Amino acid sequence: MEPDDYPLAAPRSAPAADPRDPRTAVAHHAADGHGTGTPGAEQPDHPADTPGTRPGGTPAPAPAPAPAPAPEETSTDTAGAAATADGGAAGGTAGPAADAATAAGTALCVACRKGPVAPDGHCEHCGHAQPRERDHLEDELAGAVAAVTDRGLRHHRNEDAFALCETALPDGAPAVAAVVCDGVSSATRPDEASAAAAGAARESLSAALRSGTPARQALHDALVAAGTAVTTLSGVDGTGYRYGEPRPHQNAPACTIVSALLSGDVLTVGWIGDSRAYWVPDDRATPARLTEDDSWAAQMVAGGLLTEREAHADPRAHAITGWLGADAYELAPHIVTFAPDRPGVVIVCTDGLWNYAESAGEMALAVPADARARPLHGARALVGYALDGGGHDNVTVAVLPCSGPRSGAAAPDGGADADGGADADGPAAV
Repeated sequence: MEPDDYPLAAPRSAPAADPRDPRTAVAHHAADGHGTGTPGAEQPDHPADTPGTRPGGTPAPAPAPAPAPAPEETSTDTAGAAATADGGAAGGTAGPAADAATAAGTALCVACRKGPVAPDGHCEHCGHAQPRERDHLEDELAGAVAAVTDRGLRHHRNEDAFALCETALPDGAPAVAAVVCDGVSSATRPDEASAAAAGAARESLSAALRSGTPARQALHDALVAAGTAVTTLSGVDGTGYRYGEPRPHQNAPACTIVSALLSGDVLTVGWIGDSRAYWVPDDRATPARLTEDDSWAAQMVAGGLLTEREAHADPRAHAITGWLGADAYELAPHIVTFAPDRPGVVIVCTDGLWNYAESAGEMALAVPADARARPLHGARALVGYALDGGGHDNVTVAVLPCSGPRSGAAAPDGGADADGGADADGPAAV
């Protein structure tokens, strides 16, 4: 959220002997959207060399015949070879550590592949910090919606979170939603804030939709529930303090939130903060940004005090004016609805992505052409786009496919926003 609040993390590349990026702990959630992440299996540094070949495929010369070793020597030679194959250096300098880790069932370091991982998450041999489960997570609900989050290249932890849900309305029609949250790094425990908000919003939204609550109201209530969950993390209600007393709710856990809900042919978007949603049709003819940031820059532009170029050039441009947390000014969700007029996708993301594709046109160029048919692939590609651009912040992307209006379907009637604005009758910027 505030990428400059943290010092640069240690380089994420492995030592020269193993150039592989150590971020191998990838969690794939269950397809029901309510599973917990489980680390994926670690991949070897390189494919095991085929007997009789060298790396690169050059056949190795046949070894010279050797006399058969004595029986008692066979086990010793085999153990030495196994130690070397497991990553130990010639002569067994690192082999014992690897053997001890294997015998104890302890994971090996993903960087050096030699030392065991200590309880504090660092390698006992090279000191390399091991990837954590939240460094990179992916989830997909049977092609209906998908999301990916990644720590990025400069943060020392991932403070973003997402949640996906798919449920049925009382009439049997499906409803699919994505929730994306971005922890405020200048606050305490931002990673806990984003996780709590995403989970609370998903549970509230699922329950409300199943009970028949209209989509707009259900999404509004879900954002309020997310705010309550984050406020609860501070352990105080923010009242009953006298002047001069310490206020533990100040600088309390905080995050932003944005959610997109597709029910029937109607898309409902709600947000607080500067996480965004974009509409990208398949033909790329009319992409649009669907949210308006709660930020200093947006306020300056809306008030006519600065041009958009001047506002975004100011160091205060990304200072947010709306968030979830005990020290938030007020909890005022923004809600808009519209009916997409053609097939396309909704991109729900944190500023870790849109900092590299801010306008709707730039986002449309970054979205893969087959994102609607392959939402998980599209989310992965957009995360990669942000990492290739520099990965300055945590990045989270959800891709929600929209098939367009059904034959004879009518657009929803216009109405008032929860924050007083007017509904859009098509995919246009708020």
